[in-house]
Amino acid sequence: MAVGIFDSGLGGLTVWNKVQERLPEVDFVYLADSAHAPYGVRDADDIYELTCAAVQRLFDAGCDLVILACNTASAAALRRMQEGWIPRDKRVLGVFVPLIEAMTERQWGDNSPPREVAVNHVALFATPATVASRAFQRELSFRAIGVDVEAQACGGVVDAIEEGDMILAEALVRSHVDALKRKMPNPDAAILGCTHYPLMLEAFQAALGGQVKVFSQAELVADSLADYLERHPDMTGTGEAAFLTTGDPARVSDRATQFLRRQITFTAA
Repeated sequence: MAVGIFDSGLGGLTVWNKVQERLPEVDFVYLADSAHAPYGVRDADDIYELTCAAVQRLFDAGCDLVILACNTASAAALRRMQEGWIPRDKRVLGVFVPLIEAMTERQWGDNSPPREVAVNHVALFATPATVASRAFQRELSFRAIGVDVEAQACGGVVDAIEEGDMILAEALVRSHVDALKRKMPNPDAAILGCTHYPLMLEAFQAALGGQVKVFSQAELVADSLADYLERHPDMTGTGEAAFLTTGDPARVSDRATQFLRRQITFTAA
């Protein structure tokens, strides 16, 4: 049995790492579309086509359920996919839902009117495409009132992480946090709205200050997936664990091993 995890590159490994710890009995097929990364600078139609192709590859690998461990794909493609592309016997879930559930302290299926929540000033750090989609603000507004969201497009951070240049990535994080603080000097909370960004969690927290609660998605997604599979045990599919990439398997394997500090071996998708 296997569940698919998709990301444009290696950031989704932060999600994979937590879900396999949380659900050791489940196999995961991870697909990195490294040949087309990063997605965050692409237009919505391009992101949609690439995401559909990647998810189809995971369906073909025996996965009935796929997690879009990519905020850009979740923001720019998921709603469109759910409206007419996903087969009736398959499911594709994004990474926004667990995050908004945690922030608003209410279940996704709770359709009661929006209400006040504990945080009022939220900083959102995300890719340019995710920021442009305004998907996070839209979904949050259905459930919460009185929340001011200031979004900061973090150009260059994903590229630096994918290249393994963590010194540049840290410098870019500090620059983007400074830019956000000029617009919102005192955020209550910060959202790391890209699954690459937890790799830079310490840099974000240091730049923001210890008084800012930083929401990182990996553990939230792991808990949400465990709950979903308990309620839908038939969605675990028939595939076997694997790491797939559309890029150079040797190079991607080296980068993944560097990020997670354990051997990760990718094969060609």
